[in-house]
Amino acid sequence: MALIRWQSFPEMETLRRQMDQMFDELAGSDRSASRQYSTSWKPAIELQDTEDHLILRAEIPGVEGKDIDVQITREAIAISGEHRFENKNEEKGFFRSEFRYGSFQRVIPLPVPIQNEQAKADFQNGILTLTLPKVTEARRTVVKLNLGDRTSATPELTSQSTQPS
Repeated sequence: MALIRWQSFPEMETLRRQMDQMFDELAGSDRSASRQYSTSWKPAIELQDTEDHLILRAEIPGVEGKDIDVQITREAIAISGEHRFENKNEEKGFFRSEFRYGSFQRVIPLPVPIQNEQAKADFQNGILTLTLPKVTEARRTVVKLNLGDRTSATPELTSQSTQPS
């Protein structure tokens, strides 16, 4: 008579293996290091709304300007590119890299329409700065009502803008 090991829940073993694999990938252990360095990532951004412009800043360290593609529409910005892996061989010692390599893409929806043909870009020290002029209709205008005449209140347009508190 042969002895057979009894497993009450074989699904638990499968779940354990999947959890081990997930933690290995998150921790970047040697088992997952054999894969290519194509981990996808997104650049961090800041979006500032001024009176006449939107100013978008994207943090893209280690990437050259020639490797970045920026596409601008009236409603969104698409930033894509690639951080290439430099193959280094260390003869004496251990080499470890935690840098992110591979291609990236990020689409940022804009809160107001912009004049995409007049956008300006600057890329210095790993920071991409886009200055995006708003369309005229999207700029905040103040309407002042003249209440001196009680028969009718006519709006008076002024060129001042208000910033939200």
